[in-house]
Amino acid sequence: MTAKFPHLRQDFAASLVVFLVALPLCVGVAVASGVPAELGLVTGIVGGLVTGMMRGSSLQVSGPAAGLTVLVFEAVQEFGLPVLGVLVLATGLLQLLMGALRLGRWFRAISVSVVEGMLAGIGLVLIAGQFYALADAKAPASGLEKIAGLPGAVADAAGNTSALASVGLGAGTIAVLVLWKRMPRRVRALPGPLAAVGLATAVAAFFSLPVATVEVKGLLGSIQPPSLSAFGELADIGVLTTIVAFTLIASAESLFSAAAVDRLHDGPRTEYDKELMAQGAGNTVCGALGALPMTAVIVRSSANVAAGARTKASRVMHGVWLLLFAALLPATLALIPIPALAGILVHAGFKLIPFRGIVSLWRGHRGEALILVVTAVSIVAVNMFEGVLIGLALSVAKTAWEASHVKLEVIDKGAGPIQAYLSGNATFLRLPKILDSLENLPQDRPVELDLSGLHHLDHACRTALENWAERHSAVGTEPVRLTEPEQKAEQEPERVTAP
Repeated sequence: MTAKFPHLRQDFAASLVVFLVALPLCVGVAVASGVPAELGLVTGIVGGLVTGMMRGSSLQVSGPAAGLTVLVFEAVQEFGLPVLGVLVLATGLLQLLMGALRLGRWFRAISVSVVEGMLAGIGLVLIAGQFYALADAKAPASGLEKIAGLPGAVADAAGNTSALASVGLGAGTIAVLVLWKRMPRRVRALPGPLAAVGLATAVAAFFSLPVATVEVKGLLGSIQPPSLSAFGELADIGVLTTIVAFTLIASAESLFSAAAVDRLHDGPRTEYDKELMAQGAGNTVCGALGALPMTAVIVRSSANVAAGARTKASRVMHGVWLLLFAALLPATLALIPIPALAGILVHAGFKLIPFRGIVSLWRGHRGEALILVVTAVSIVAVNMFEGVLIGLALSVAKTAWEASHVKLEVIDKGAGPIQAYLSGNATFLRLPKILDSLENLPQDRPVELDLSGLHHLDHACRTALENWAERHSAVGTEPVRLTEPEQKAEQEPERVTAP
């Protein structure tokens, strides 16, 4: 056995650690998403047994992620739980198609600022929403309403004994998570999320606190494969938009997580197209079971690497432990207080916001920092999908602006023609600057405009330069002489008279 599986001991130990980290997160994400807690476990099980068996990123662990919580909650509220399976199934099939078309590597071309802004926006909405769960109150629908309603929710909780007990339990859970890193090493062998939930459950039971706990329906009772009528919702443009949002966000988060995990170990590197197909296979199965969508989860993945995992066997075994727990100990979930799970997700939401990254970006790349902040604010103010599109549009516009760098050098010797040299990339984005400089040249002097230093000259710029040359020559001045970009290689470029 040891010869056939040389790393079995390390992988077995790592799988237990990942299982203990994943268990409270699976349940917490499901409850926050507005679905039965067992569906979070189903997605974790599929992430281990299906995605875990496939090739791609050997040490990355998949399951329900906090990053999709807000989008899933909105989808369930708008379309209903029976349609969730259709959304996730279609997402999985799209991911399989993109992987087969070898599009996985292209997700690495997405601006990091957009991805971090997306996660920051998700984190802000997640935190705001879970604060209501801490106070045992109903959260408003939109992100802005959640944030605007927080002062009122705090005031209401202050005068309610059960709400204060709920807030205290949730705050205690957050405190345990924050302070867990400072505990002795032997104590930290137990994962922080499990310890926090375990302590909160014990405190709630010992003091008989009047707090809400997880509702349990049973594993088989929670699994609801999508019906044929649910597939009819695919004609709804809102459903199709949500599928695209699921696909883009889940794929980007998984592949960016894979890149981060690769930096944590010296093992085989991620095969991005195969990892995308592995995620697609997992989401296809999750959709068929009516469960939550899955992504690769950096918290579980980093725990897997830190625990000494060597092969994908660790993540497969973690799926086995989740399955055994769901099958043998489902009633245990009913003991978990909702405020404890809300505390875990508030902590996870703060970790999604790259505070240090924003500061460092602002110091060195203010444009990227602006994209990050605008993306996050757009997600809070509008919604997830449109917020990401706004971030992508800003990123493309910034890149186009930077790529259109152009320099105009004017040499005037006092006599003879004025010599103007354009170099770089002349596009419509820089056209106002170019024309302003040219129109400031003396109208009564001949001009030689040398374009041979340009790497690119778009149609709008060329037309505008030709029109300027006509206007400059119209008052009787010697016609402007243009040197075309394609003549750059010639020793003595021929002067072309503008018409």
